[in-house]
Amino acid sequence: MKDINIIHTDPEFLVVNKPGGLLSVPGRGPDKQDCVVNRVRTLYPDIIQQPAVHRLDMYTSGIMLIARTKNMHRLLSIQFEQRKVKKEYIAILDGIIKGTEGIIELAFRLDPDNRPYQIHDPKQGKTGITRWKNIGTTHEQSRVLFFPLTGRTHQLRLHSAHPLGLGIPIVGDALYGHGEEGDQMFLHASTLSFLHPETEEQMEFISKPDF
Repeated sequence: MKDINIIHTDPEFLVVNKPGGLLSVPGRGPDKQDCVVNRVRTLYPDIIQQPAVHRLDMYTSGIMLIARTKNMHRLLSIQFEQRKVKKEYIAILDGIIKGTEGIIELAFRLDPDNRPYQIHDPKQGKTGITRWKNIGTTHEQSRVLFFPLTGRTHQLRLHSAHPLGLGIPIVGDALYGHGEEGDQMFLHASTLSFLHPETEEQMEFISKPDF
């Protein structure tokens, strides 16, 4: 597995490029301790106990924001909660999309009998909102830009695969698509933009996918 790459170092936070296949935070059990947070901790031992400001799915690659102090974690988390953080993802979908761009609004929730699978539930689910743009088709696949306006669990994966969304799963998605466990999933967090809480400078970081 590729190692993490520190894109930007600030006294208060870090911007990390996460490889696909690596957990964002520790899971339960000794076999799930290798993750972005613990790898960062080996480089920065004085980092806070819960430094991840947000998370990426295990098989999603790309940009993650890590706070080094409690105050910075709080300030950055507020920007996420208030939807002031702009995020952009690149994905390859396993089919040809109809249309060039649009917006998806679907409410979904965890299926407790099939964790961590998320199911569409317009009554009890929480609404996820995603803008999308088709940027090219080759070999019966579509290359898509996703602009998530909310941050629900598996939002882009479910919005891609569900018939009420795009109806086409992301290539390599073993949960909602045709991939096998351990396959590379072609979903990459490519752009992250936010306001530096102290300097009020607009920060933007870009990471190109390897697909």
